[in-house]
Amino acid sequence: MTWILPDHLGAVLFDLDGTLLDSAPDLAAAANALRATRQLPVLPLEHYRPFVGTGARGMLRLSLDVHDDHADFPILREEFFQAYERCMSRNARLFAGVDHLVSMLQQRQMPWGIVTNKIARFAHPITQACPVLSRAQTLVCGDTTAHAKPHPAPLLAAAQTLGVPPAACIYVGDDERDMQAARAAGMGAIAASYGYTGDALHVQEWQPDAILNAPNDLLQLLRLA
Repeated sequence: MTWILPDHLGAVLFDLDGTLLDSAPDLAAAANALRATRQLPVLPLEHYRPFVGTGARGMLRLSLDVHDDHADFPILREEFFQAYERCMSRNARLFAGVDHLVSMLQQRQMPWGIVTNKIARFAHPITQACPVLSRAQTLVCGDTTAHAKPHPAPLLAAAQTLGVPPAACIYVGDDERDMQAARAAGMGAIAASYGYTGDALHVQEWQPDAILNAPNDLLQLLRLA
């Protein structure tokens, strides 16, 4: 896949879950907590992992077979949120190489930030609790702007905060919505195939500008390695 790096790359923006942070263990634990209160057996992490990017909606569907059109969905979503607050950051870990990637970006004085669909209620405490993620120069959450991804508004807000034209930014994410948002914002769309996507062949269907098989692949792509 041939992709031309912007002549003046101004900033690198990242999704959070599945791109920088492996939060699947905590999200699965929260989903299983709902099952436990109903005397249902816990389900393995592998049952949840491929659908982590779907958030509370996906976790409720997988754990309780409740869809977002169910009458009790708002109540159950809040129950899930509270369960997640009790365990978030307990077992979540940065993907291998993310700490080195961030250090290299900062050494090269490359502005970087996080744009996530995770709402501020969770995104702020999670990123502040992690020394690496807390160094992000901007954090745009799912409820920061009027629209969440795949709408370009969150990415455009991050670029504006950093004072960088959108065309001089790239966005790295592990979901098709991330690629759609990046293209809509006029940014380079870089897919992280190491997250919750499954495999690189599947990721190619999103038509990203480039695919990363590991976080540090970005350093080679940006010629920073």
